[in-house]
Formats: sequence, structure tokens, C-alpha cells
Amino acid sequence: MGSPKALLSFRAVQGKTFLEHLLSVIQHPKISARRVVLGPDAEAIAKAVPLDREDVVINPDWELGQLSSIHAALRSLPVGTDGMLLSLIDHPLITAALVGELIEEFYESRAAIVLPIFQGRRGHPVIFSARLYDEMLAAPMDVGARAVVWAHRAEVREYETAEAGCVLNLNDPEAVRRMSEG
Repeated sequence: MGSPKALLSFRAVQGKTFLEHLLSVIQHPKISARRVVLGPDAEAIAKAVPLDREDVVINPDWELGQLSSIHAALRSLPVGTDGMLLSLIDHPLITAALVGELIEEFYESRAAIVLPIFQGRRGHPVIFSARLYDEMLAAPMDVGARAVVWAHRAEVREYETAEAGCVLNLNDPEAVRRMSEG
């Protein structure tokens, strides 16, 4: 991308950086601890976005991929959490309403995994029950969290949403340009 994705911004997120927007939409009474996992651009991100020190987790193994960041987050969570809402920086176009709906679905259904689905496509954020933490930590690095989702197919609760943002992956400059123009 040429710069940290967390610091990208455009009008679709009201001029906020991707990270600032995601932090604002995950404000929910059921979220008792949040973690921002940072890798190679940790210093630049920490300077640009005000973060509580207790929320920041540095992943020294970021080169191993996304699952290594999930591991870092899981290991830093306080004992007794019910689950983990996994929100990816390259899926910033989600709303607080969707986050709230997913959390409500998680508690009502007691499903092991709750995820949004838009027009037949699974999206983000995804909630993993605490009972899956050990499996997440043992998942193969090359497959990532998908291995846990696949292993628990029957326990996945898909939440139908009209929010296209849950499936929009802004992982390259062209995708960000298209969204900025739209």
C-alpha cells in the first residue's frame, strides 16, 4: 500500500483513518477489553492514533501472517472473556449497528462462531467463542482462523446483513481508490 493500512482514510469513513473508524464502531457495552495488534508500523500508528497503552499489543512475529496477530491478541486477553470479535483493518467499512447486531446474535444463539453474510458471501467482523481459543492458538499458520471455522461448520451462525462493507476488502491501492471515488 505504500503506507500503513491503519492510517489510510477517505470520505466513506468520514475522513477518519481506518483504525480510528474501527475503534469507534466497536464501542459496545459487551466489549470489555479491546486489543489493537500492531506489527512493523507500530511506532507510526501509535504516534498518529491515540491508543490506550493497555489496548496495544505488539506482534513481533507479524511476518508469519494474520494468525500470528490473532495469537498475540488472544494471549493478551484477560481471563474470563466470552469471546473475541475479530475486526480486520482492511475491512473498515463496517458500522456500529452491524457490530451490535453480531454481538446480540452471539449471546442469543450461543454459537461458537458468528459472522455476517452479505448476498451469500461471508464477511467480517467475526466473533469466536472463548471455547475456541485453544484451537485458534493451535491452527496451522498457513490456513489461519479459517481452519477453526471449517472445523466448526455446524456451529457457525451466519447473520444476514444488508451491509456490503462486511465483504469489502480494501487490501490494495486500487480497491481503496475505487471506494474513494464511489
